[in-house]
Amino acid sequence: MNWFAKINLKIVIEQLGALRSALFLLLLITACIYGGYRIGHYYHGFHVNTLDQQKLRLDSLYKEQENQIKIINTLEVELTLERIANQKAQNTLKFMEKEHYTVKKELAFYEKVMAPEKEVDGLVVDKIKITATQSPNHYTFQVILVQQELKKRYAKGYIELTFQGSKSNKPTKINLAAISSLTKKDLSFSFKYFKILEGEFTLPEDFIPEKTLLSVILPKGKWQKYYRLNKNIAWSLD
Repeated sequence: MNWFAKINLKIVIEQLGALRSALFLLLLITACIYGGYRIGHYYHGFHVNTLDQQKLRLDSLYKEQENQIKIINTLEVELTLERIANQKAQNTLKFMEKEHYTVKKELAFYEKVMAPEKEVDGLVVDKIKITATQSPNHYTFQVILVQQELKKRYAKGYIELTFQGSKSNKPTKINLAAISSLTKKDLSFSFKYFKILEGEFTLPEDFIPEKTLLSVILPKGKWQKYYRLNKNIAWSLD
């Protein structure tokens, strides 16, 4: 700015004259105003463009947020419906379990009346389940015993499992002890309400099973009489 400070206006006016000096000053002021206007217009346009971009981005974010809110609301509704359906399913299952238990009690009562040999002193065989495994001729079994009478003492005893079928075109019976590593202790029970006995076995390759023979033995004891319950069912897999 030193060059501007050295300018002597009196000398400029004397050299250019008053009219030319006024015109020069007016031109200079006009140039400054125009330059300022152009610069201001440029920055104004820049800010307007930036604001438009920010507005578009903000509108996009609002729209995305609105879509996310819709998705969240939809998921909440679906979750609520799933909970309601799950609760209904649980209630239905509980009702069916209760009905199943009632039917089993009624069935056990009629079996006791019509077929007393299927029960020994309140002890019944609730289920015999045979299931095939991935290995050839290899199976698992499950026997469920139930005491149906209240205020019973512990039922103590063991089970024997035999498979009847044919081998080499001849009738054959195979005891579980011959095709399994289970011991008599593994097949023993002592319970008050119910007992689940499980194990696995492997049948010979040339043996064709036809029936499953189950015997429930309650040896004579201090508080228990000797009982033996036999149950035969056709061979079937679950």
